[in-house]
Formats: sequence, structure tokens, C-alpha cells
Amino acid sequence: MFDKYLFALGRGVRGVKKAYDQASREPDPAESARDITPPKQPTPSTPHVSSSPGGGARALVFGPRPLVMGIVNVTPDSFSDGGQFNDDADAVAHGLRLAAEGADILDIGGESTRPGHAPVSAAEEIARVVPVVRGLAAACGLPISIDTMKAEVARAALDAGATIVNDVWGFQRDPAMAPLVAARGVPAVVMHNRERDDPDIEVMAEVTAFLARSLEIARAAGVERAQLIVDPGFGFGVTHAQSLTMVRDLAQLKALGCPILLGVSRKRAIGRVTGRDIARERVIGSVAAALMGAMAGASIIRVHDVAAHVEAMKIFAAVNNPALGDI
Repeated sequence: MFDKYLFALGRGVRGVKKAYDQASREPDPAESARDITPPKQPTPSTPHVSSSPGGGARALVFGPRPLVMGIVNVTPDSFSDGGQFNDDADAVAHGLRLAAEGADILDIGGESTRPGHAPVSAAEEIARVVPVVRGLAAACGLPISIDTMKAEVARAALDAGATIVNDVWGFQRDPAMAPLVAARGVPAVVMHNRERDDPDIEVMAEVTAFLARSLEIARAAGVERAQLIVDPGFGFGVTHAQSLTMVRDLAQLKALGCPILLGVSRKRAIGRVTGRDIARERVIGSVAAALMGAMAGASIIRVHDVAAHVEAMKIFAAVNNPALGDI
């Protein structure tokens, strides 16, 4: 189902949640090998974490459903939950709740990327995210992604325990970002972005060209293609109609040869279609769009409402592979 099932995560995950343990009784082949080349057709199992011999670097295995990346915003002005988790302890507690709901990855962000957001300095962003990254890395062991466009912030977060870099400008804003990812050997999400929308562009051609440039920047910096995940940037510098086109035509990005991340959760385009003006009320629409993205080939979905999306992705997996039964 997915072209790539495996990428290095550094620290990785200490253990698999109880729900995962109950989901599969088959032996995990990843327990006995450092590097695994998965079959083209996934075996009936939920996403799980494999450790290398001697407790070294770990790897994240993509199974029959997309992985769920839970959002932990530590910003006062996020479009959906701004100011809700400004306190470090509250943010860590929220991350732990998302982990308990079934999140596979936690994405920590300290600067809003909504339209009209106020930029913050690297020092302020570091002060916001590092305590939360450190707290969650110590408390739950899930892979932690740092959502930033600044290499300085990414470096500090990686030092604090983050294992993935999520760059909303796809290595095209901070020239130090790709070399940092290459030096650390961590996975990275490169996202398509634009300063402003243009209703006249052919959006998938634009997205593909932008991401191709990101991949070339990565290659020149020494980043392995296997480290990279692409994100079309739903809602970033595009019209609502173009955002929906991204979901419909997401499969076109498979030509880039990387896993695909899709982040539609609570976005304004969802509200425009459903008539939901309040971001927190867009759960059903978000799940519907995420499911369509999964059908089109998304390997990771980035969400606010983890429990609802985990259940939906389990149904997606079971429908596509009835042998999974009651996962």
C-alpha cells in the first residue's frame, strides 16, 4: 500500500501502547534485525516500533493504515487552540493525552503558521518548545517532531529529544535546515508553501514543482531520500478549492518517491464546506478529508483530534484488509 515503510528515528519509541499490543499477535520481524526491507504488500499488523540490537537507533514501521501525528501547539495565536497549552506542564499533559488516545507521533510547534500570524524570534520559539519536547521525550517515548522553519529551533529541539524535523517551508526558507537534517540523520517533512494564494495556478503542478526543488536541496545537502516525507501544504498559500484539489489528487505526489503527510485537521477549507466557523467543531469534516487522503496514499495524517482519527484509520485498514479483523 505504501512505497516506503521504514525510516530512522534516532531515539524512537520505548514501547508500543496497549491497544497496539492487543491488535496483533504475530511475531514482529523487526525485533531480530537492524535493517528491514518490508514487503510491497504489508502484512496484517498495526504500525509498530522496532528496535535495533543493543538498544540503538529505532525505526518506525508503516503498516496498513496511516500513522496519526498528534498536534501539540505551544503558541498563543494558533488558529485552532491558541493559548490553550502555553504552560509547559499543560502542553506536556496534552501530549500525553494524545499519546493515550493512540497517537503514533507528537508534533510540537512554537510559532503559529496561520494567515496573518506574528513571527517570533528563534530564542522565543526555543523557549516555548524545548521544555515541552524534553518533557514528552522523557514521559512517553513517542517519536517527537519539531514543527519549525528555523534551523536554530530544530537543532535545539533535536538536542532536547525530538527525532523528526517538520519544515513548513520545505528547506526553502532557512538554508541551514537541510544541512542540519543531513548531519543529524533524522527524518524530515518538507512541506509546500506559498506567501499568498493565486487562484489561477494549477495547484498540483505547483506543489509537485515546489517539492521537487525541496528534494533537490535535500540531495545537495546530503540528506538521503529515505529520510524525507512530503506534505502538499493543505491551506497554506492556496485557495479553499485548491486545498480540496490537493486531497483529491494527492496520489500524484507518489511520483516523488517519498511517504506523504497530509494535514487537513480543522482547517478553514473544511469549515467553508461544512459551515463550521469554530475550528474545534470541524472534527467530522476533518476525519472525512483525512480518510480520502488515506485512500489516495497518505502515509501520515497530522491531526488535533487523535482519538477520532485513530478509530477512522482502523476502519480504513480493516475495510482494505479484512484479515485484520477487529484491530
